[in-house]
Amino acid sequence: MFGGRPAGAAAESNSTGSAGGCLFRFCLNTSTIRGQKLGLEKEIDIAAEAGYSAIEPWVSTIQEYVKAGGRLADIRKRVRDHGLTVEGAISFAQWIVDDDNRRAQALEQIKGEMDLLAQIGGQRIAAPPAGATGEPLLDLAKVAERYRAVLELGDTTGVTPALELWGPSKNLHRLGQCMFAIVESGHPKACLLGDVYHIYKGGSDYTGLKAISAGAMPVLHMNDYPANPLRDRIADRDRVMPGDGIAPLPQILVSLRANGGPRVLSLELFSQVYWEKDPLEVARTGLAKMKAAVEKSFATA
Repeated sequence: MFGGRPAGAAAESNSTGSAGGCLFRFCLNTSTIRGQKLGLEKEIDIAAEAGYSAIEPWVSTIQEYVKAGGRLADIRKRVRDHGLTVEGAISFAQWIVDDDNRRAQALEQIKGEMDLLAQIGGQRIAAPPAGATGEPLLDLAKVAERYRAVLELGDTTGVTPALELWGPSKNLHRLGQCMFAIVESGHPKACLLGDVYHIYKGGSDYTGLKAISAGAMPVLHMNDYPANPLRDRIADRDRVMPGDGIAPLPQILVSLRANGGPRVLSLELFSQVYWEKDPLEVARTGLAKMKAAVEKSFATA
């Protein structure tokens, strides 16, 4: 609690933009301050103090906290006391691969990770094409079946795996590929975890976001990218704060609003430049820049 109220409440109350419309909530993906090696408790504190209403931790950070003797019930209380929600967590289980043994191990892995996440009130977990970033190209019908298997594990834990688009991957690097797997999974909770940088890197046009409802893509990782390096050479480390690059953020946000419903905008960066700065300053700057992008989108519409 900060100032007698949940710190995250301020971000949520101001997230509709001056013109009204679809509610955006603001989330801190802890990769943004991961280089400072703060630990789970401090990451939660910073998200709240900076004014966010949600957080996306990494599964590995949760596991490190438990290994050090921490109690997940205490983390759940800390999140709740700060007025935050745990919108998701970042995982790299190789559920998608053709190898049956590796896939079985991955399902056990992500089931355990979802169990951990459920204990702190987590809602979703990332399900990227880890392990299938190169050749061979996978049969998308099989990908849909495998994604459904992960979703069914999620039904047992109360945590929903969100299919994550990865721009550098040979598999699931385009919006159409991801939406095929989501639709053909036949599961009512199937959804996409989008990312401004990854959509650009993967080659899809942002116009496609108009066809994706808030229910089908409840969370968008927010970031920006410079004109150089070019698309074929740009990497995670090159991401910059929203508004500091060339991404058409107003167009993207207008497309999201066109489908209505609440969405979470989660700041996700991987830059050594930000990891060398004060983490609270970085978090506050990122929130201010996301809010500015939302305001600009209302002026653009």
